[in-house]
Amino acid sequence: MSLPSPAPTSAALVTGASAGIGAAIARELAAREHNLILVARRSDRLEELAAELRAGHGVAAHVIACDLADAPAREVLLRTVAKLALDVEVLVNNAGFATGGAFHESDPGRELEQVRVDVEAVVALCSQFVSGMAARGRGAVLNVASTAGMQPIPYSAGYSAAKAYVLTFSEALHAELRHHGVTVTALAPGPVATDFWETADWQLSGQSFERAVPRPAWITAAQAARAGVRGLESGARVVVPGLPIRAAMLASRYIPNAVKLPSLAFALRRR
Repeated sequence: MSLPSPAPTSAALVTGASAGIGAAIARELAAREHNLILVARRSDRLEELAAELRAGHGVAAHVIACDLADAPAREVLLRTVAKLALDVEVLVNNAGFATGGAFHESDPGRELEQVRVDVEAVVALCSQFVSGMAARGRGAVLNVASTAGMQPIPYSAGYSAAKAYVLTFSEALHAELRHHGVTVTALAPGPVATDFWETADWQLSGQSFERAVPRPAWITAAQAARAGVRGLESGARVVVPGLPIRAAMLASRYIPNAVKLPSLAFALRRR
């Protein structure tokens, strides 16, 4: 039960592949000779990445622009994938974004969009492709969660809840599918140096999150991607890349929420 071997008739579908962790995961899989189906909203960036992967690794790289928050658009995505006549044997649910700030002051539409991308799209794509993997007796799913999903986070209530869903969902599927030849891994990174933070707009102790968090806590998108794909290869249930963050998450398990939440709320509250 691990990452399936590449084949001319199969492909890895990666969402949120236009930048950051998604693009880095696509590069890791292409280096292992997997054909790619690259999905994101920004088709120009996808085309650039597809050209890079074709030239660098000789794999097929298909581009499908899709807004995963939109259910009809997801249906078009699925029909387009079906026309490629490739078995999706690796599914990477990476697309996502975060809101920041007090929930009662947030944009309701943006909060719902976050749930649709971070949760609904993950469930929809797993529902579409996991049954085929189980029937073939091989397959791999990498769902990108976050250490934010390992505890409630005030002033990022919607995002931490969404990633908690992804984490729990992935762990349950891991247990269900392990006897069907399908591995499911949740990648739960801490801070990753990507453009994610431009839209998240988190603050910590009155500073931007990027400035406030110490550099040793950060990893690159390439490091996160490498850890996630290696987790698929080993059949890991959850991967938390980076020793400092792994240690912090382990220690936080022993701190009750009654203590942890007020501290987080104080640190993350807008000044």
